[in-house]
Amino acid sequence: MLETFGDSTRDGDWAAARLVVDGDRIVEADAPGLDRDLAGLTLIDAAAVGGETLAVDALANALAPVFRAAASPGRTAVAMSGGVDSAVALLRALPNAVGVTLRLWLDPAGPDAERACCSPEAVIAARETCHRLGVPHVTLDLRDEFRHAVVAPFLDGYAKGETPNPCIRCNGGFRFAELLAFAERAGCDRLATGHYARIVERHGRRLLARAGAKDQSYMLAQLDPELLDRVWFPLGDQDKETTRDEAGRAGLAVARRAESQEACFLAGDDYRAFLARHGVGSRKGAIVDADGNELASHDGVWGYTPGQRRGIGVAAERPLYVLDTDAATNTVVVGPKDDLARRRVTARGRLYAPAGRVEAKLRYRSRTVPATVSETGDGFALELEEPVYGVARGQAAVLYDGDAVVGCGTVTSAA
Repeated sequence: MLETFGDSTRDGDWAAARLVVDGDRIVEADAPGLDRDLAGLTLIDAAAVGGETLAVDALANALAPVFRAAASPGRTAVAMSGGVDSAVALLRALPNAVGVTLRLWLDPAGPDAERACCSPEAVIAARETCHRLGVPHVTLDLRDEFRHAVVAPFLDGYAKGETPNPCIRCNGGFRFAELLAFAERAGCDRLATGHYARIVERHGRRLLARAGAKDQSYMLAQLDPELLDRVWFPLGDQDKETTRDEAGRAGLAVARRAESQEACFLAGDDYRAFLARHGVGSRKGAIVDADGNELASHDGVWGYTPGQRRGIGVAAERPLYVLDTDAATNTVVVGPKDDLARRRVTARGRLYAPAGRVEAKLRYRSRTVPATVSETGDGFALELEEPVYGVARGQAAVLYDGDAVVGCGTVTSAA
């Protein structure tokens, strides 16, 4: 037997829960403020018990470190963000489901933490959705792990003059690894999420694929195809409004909840202010043209990215764009748009399936371009069939064969 303790505080109030657990069953409980006594319940049944918000928070904190459940054929773990997409994914997984929410680190100085998909408010919204439907809900506090796996590389990337995409690192790597580990611990056959993506059979294997009207396959492209036999995307064939309508018909309070923001840990702040607060300090350097002539000065290369036009601070007869940044020499190179054109890109990553000619997407909001791909020692190289403007080191290069994702890597160079 083991003892576990959890507490929670908000606005000066405090609640606590103490449990004594034998295997997957609670044999003793001191947890005031809940709707029922927990003694005799399995851990998964206790995760469905409601009550006063602070008391349920405390119970969740006590359950998470010891949570486990016997395998149940057909049980689905559903990643709950507190938003409408995950709520409808949960509806599709009923009746044998368990909700799980990751509490991740947010910058406490950010101005809009409540909208983040991993905020305390989002955790409560996710739990309330689950409990309204009679589904157990577990919260995993992964704030320290998230800072190490996602936030630290984000800061390091900018310090090196890159333009990293933390959402791809989080969604395709960190988040799914933690969620699938939980699904196994919870005795589930599979994991469902509210992402707009699909899974297809190509080249004799399962691959991630584009969805329809709303597509998030780019953000999920680092997800290892070997894991896809345990993953389900129930929203892959519908649009957002259909999802909202479905939640509304089910009477779910999150039906019209606003979209969560990207790069949630910024908590609504500008990334430049975040970088300055977290150790990527200002250091004056030169803004130069392609010939090395100094045109102006800057306060830090991390404030610039290839393709940027606004905020450069150089007066010129024709528009100037950021062509490149060099952290080693602390310089920003600018020039006309024509000089931004890139036709060869190298990336560190992998191909998931045999590929020759692909459609390459080099930034989240950019269109795909046809390219020829060849494998390299640590990734792949792309020969683009038309020029691309604004390719940045640190961004993701995602490769499509039709609608299937056949490769993903981090851009290391472009010429």
